[in-house]
Amino acid sequence: MLQGNAGRPVGPNRWVLILIAAAAVIGTIALYVTNPSGGSCMVKVEPINKGAAPALPVAGSESGLAAFVRKAKPEPLPPIRFMHGSEQPVGLDAFRGKVVLMNLWATWCAPCRKEMPALDRLQGMLGGKDFEVVAVSLDRAGAGPSKKFLDEIGVKNLKLYIEPSARLGAELKAIGLPATLLIDREGREIGRLVGPAEWDHADAQALVKAAIGGR
Repeated sequence: MLQGNAGRPVGPNRWVLILIAAAAVIGTIALYVTNPSGGSCMVKVEPINKGAAPALPVAGSESGLAAFVRKAKPEPLPPIRFMHGSEQPVGLDAFRGKVVLMNLWATWCAPCRKEMPALDRLQGMLGGKDFEVVAVSLDRAGAGPSKKFLDEIGVKNLKLYIEPSARLGAELKAIGLPATLLIDREGREIGRLVGPAEWDHADAQALVKAAIGGR
């Protein structure tokens, strides 16, 4: 029988606690996704509906929205700033009165690139006076690579926003990319998803419509 630090045997109850602790550590390991160009982004899967707000619908796993983590109540966000294109500074206050789906992405992040067409379609379906998808590129190289990528995939509805200093990710406590925040009309975070999703899926549309209707 194994001995503890004080020379006492490690009993069965102690082994149960050790196994539970080990399982918890394994369960929090993040998944890293690497693209062929050598870039990588971390995708951490969060528990389904943690701190769920009952006013929003439950999303199905087939869309990727099951990992959306709702706040128990909307939380204020810091006065973040980023750029529209490569010149014009803008902040969340510019979208006051709209529900915003803010997506943080980068061209080197393979899941980010994969979900971008769906974000573009969601903006085309629901974008307007009540809602906007704000996709902010965190590419350190600036607007050039991001604009080239959006042009290549034929984006029709999204505007180009960038924040190349990586400060935005830290301010929003984004633990990986892609990270998407659902923000209410007052600029408060309703919830977020870390990892990719099918943002034009019926689940995503229901989530956004519920937020729009929750005046």
